[in-house]
Formats: sequence, structure tokens, C-alpha cells
Amino acid sequence: MAVSSHRILFVEDDKPVRDLVEEVLLDEGFAVDAVATIGAALALLAANNYDLVLTDGRLPDGTGYSVAHAASAKDIKVLVYTAYGLEFSNNERASYPVLAKPVRISELLLVIRHFLGTNLVPAKKPMSPSVGGAVIFDA
Repeated sequence: MAVSSHRILFVEDDKPVRDLVEEVLLDEGFAVDAVATIGAALALLAANNYDLVLTDGRLPDGTGYSVAHAASAKDIKVLVYTAYGLEFSNNERASYPVLAKPVRISELLLVIRHFLGTNLVPAKKPMSPSVGGAVIFDA
């Protein structure tokens, strides 16, 4: 397993996706807090320090951009991932990097490593389920 001191707040309302991504991030050595709502994310942001917030764009209690704004105010890096990018304003989409769902787990990890400036190598190269889509095998 790769070892990291980076802490990630992951906000995703879809429990199977949340559980999968949390497990992968933990396996890669990241410290992870995973929650389903903006309210839970804002409470954790107020109480903890994070290196990265990874948030879904659409959540049951609003948009992930609420979480993104709060994280950005604390100088925390933000990555929004969503299948509904065009539903948000141009201003919101231009404010934070956005990944379109579905995204391969291997690609998500590369983006996270890039954002965190880490050279961690993957702990393993298994089949890579995509987030929000079908299972995708890495070549």
C-alpha cells in the first residue's frame, strides 16, 4: 500500500459509489472522511483540516458547489465530479475543476495525486470500476 499523509473529504450521496471510492482511497493510503450530504460535509470542514475535497455536483440537500465554496474559503483544494455539469451556472463550472462521470477509478486517482502534488504509485492495478458507471478494465 502507498502511504500518504493527505486527508480527503469525499462527498457523495450514492452509497455504493461512496463506499467504493472510500475503500480505494483508503487502500491507496489516503486518510478519508466520506459523507452523503452538504450538512455533514460542512460540519467536518468546520472541525477538520483537509488537503482535498472531492464532491459530487448534485447532492440531496443542494449542490456540491456549496461544499466547494466552503472548502475554498479555507484554502482547501477542490475537485467536483458530476454527471450533470451543464445544470450548473457557467460561474460555478468555471470556479472549480470538474470531472465528468463516469470516471475510471485509475483516472480519478491520477487526478487526485496531481492535485495533491504526490508521486505515490498505485498500490495495485486491479480492474478499475468506473465511478457512476459500468466496470472498466485498465489496460
